[in-house]
Amino acid sequence: MARSKYGFSIFVVFLVLIHLVLHVGMGIGESAPDLMTAAVLLAARRMRAATAALLGLLLGILEDSLALVSFGASAVAFSFIALLGARSRDLFEGDSMLFVAVYLFLGKALRDAIHVLLTPAETGMLLTATPVAALYVMVAGLIALGVYRAITGER
Repeated sequence: MARSKYGFSIFVVFLVLIHLVLHVGMGIGESAPDLMTAAVLLAARRMRAATAALLGLLLGILEDSLALVSFGASAVAFSFIALLGARSRDLFEGDSMLFVAVYLFLGKALRDAIHVLLTPAETGMLLTATPVAALYVMVAGLIALGVYRAITGER
């Protein structure tokens, strides 16, 4: 049991590192999937609410430290979606791929909505760019989770 816990923690750290390499190191930017959001959402399902919110806050501060404007918006958005993700365990049992797909899609859409509300961004992007970005995160998160499950033998 403890091995699985550390294995998933390493998986989450790996997602964050890949996110930073793609967005900052390689300079791909918006063309790369938002693996930080996927990491927060996937980790939150396995944590208590307070711990998940703290993880969301820390990863949000990390992401905001790289932003030129809107410092703090990602921290608030990540904390909120992590808190909701941790509480979703009480409402929805299981981790089927269909549930994870819907969970990642809605989580990314909610994160973008909160971010748009807190920044002077164009609100029209909620109807155009957000669904595409949420679909992209959903596919990338499902692939990453599928690879993790194949490597560890977890269901």
